[in-house]
Amino acid sequence: MPRSTTDPPGDPLQGVHKDSRGLIRVLVGWKEFLWGGLAGAFGETIMHPVDTLKTRIQSAGQFGYQQQRQTNIRNVLKSVLATDGIGGLYRGIIPGMAGSLVTGATYFGFIESTKGWLEEKRPHLAGPWAHFLAGAAGDTLGSVIYVPCEVIKQRMQVQGSRKAWEQAYSRAAIPSSKLSVTNVYYSGLFHATRFILKHEGWKGLYAGFFSTLARDVPFAGFQIMFYEAFREAVERGHRKWYLKGLSKSNQHEFSSYEEFLLGGAAGGLSAFLTTPLDVIKTRLQVQGTSMRYKSWHDALQVIWRTEGFRGFFKGCVPRVVWWCPASALTFMAVEKLRRQFNGNMHTKNQLAQSGLSKDRTEATVDVPTVVVSPPSQIR
Repeated sequence: MPRSTTDPPGDPLQGVHKDSRGLIRVLVGWKEFLWGGLAGAFGETIMHPVDTLKTRIQSAGQFGYQQQRQTNIRNVLKSVLATDGIGGLYRGIIPGMAGSLVTGATYFGFIESTKGWLEEKRPHLAGPWAHFLAGAAGDTLGSVIYVPCEVIKQRMQVQGSRKAWEQAYSRAAIPSSKLSVTNVYYSGLFHATRFILKHEGWKGLYAGFFSTLARDVPFAGFQIMFYEAFREAVERGHRKWYLKGLSKSNQHEFSSYEEFLLGGAAGGLSAFLTTPLDVIKTRLQVQGTSMRYKSWHDALQVIWRTEGFRGFFKGCVPRVVWWCPASALTFMAVEKLRRQFNGNMHTKNQLAQSGLSKDRTEATVDVPTVVVSPPSQIR
């Protein structure tokens, strides 16, 4: 039931001036930026090796001398360990962490205010659509920083270690005078940024920007919708147990273990559905100046013509394998930080902007650590 313009029964902020309510949400909001950023960087750090395998599979040997031609995750792993060692799995982790830090912050922070505003000012969008639009808006905001970091990260991932890269060039016997922009080894984040700006301009740094939005906006929306749906399913199941006398309480406090599982399920399902968009984005971002694909639409046509339906799902397994634990860890970390440091203020803010029915509100207000409707993760 959408929130009315007057204070609903059981509203923990009943009687508080409207401007003061906004201040409370702002105070809670800055913490959401912090927790989201920390959780995003944490998830990226843990799961970066799997992301490296996914990028190498999807790139289809576009970058440099086309070293990456494996299509099986096991073969790619063996190849990386044999030529680059363990360090090869962590190439590009610094730009990856930087991008995830910013996107996690904007996603979790911005989603709170956006979702609250939609439910208050646009009650007809409350529920799944509010979740979808809030997630999409937060992710779009973070893409301004995320996309350049993603471009650099993926190029470094495909390059591998300096030793393997130089050996490939040595075998190819290409004179240094004929090296192209995409054939230069990036020593780090700042070197890659300067080099791309110098030789490709801002267009190179933001390669695949719109294809990234085409992938991440649906992903962000799907993930929050699935996560909320899973939580509601658990709550409905718990209420049925209560009515049948199988539970002593009609309220359900989610544990970190449950948030881990629900977040992982939402992330994995969303990742699978958006894999074709991820393949196109990766191809556009790693091609550099070779211009194998002229546009998003051209990439779509070329992949369909040369690789068929299966080409759009290359890297699907490592992508899902990456997002399941990454989403799970991020959800669990954010909720843990939120309960630990936001305390009662966060619960009041959630209740004040939620569209809960009276009975559910009354069931939740006495448990200040329960997160009624948490946002979803990034990308």
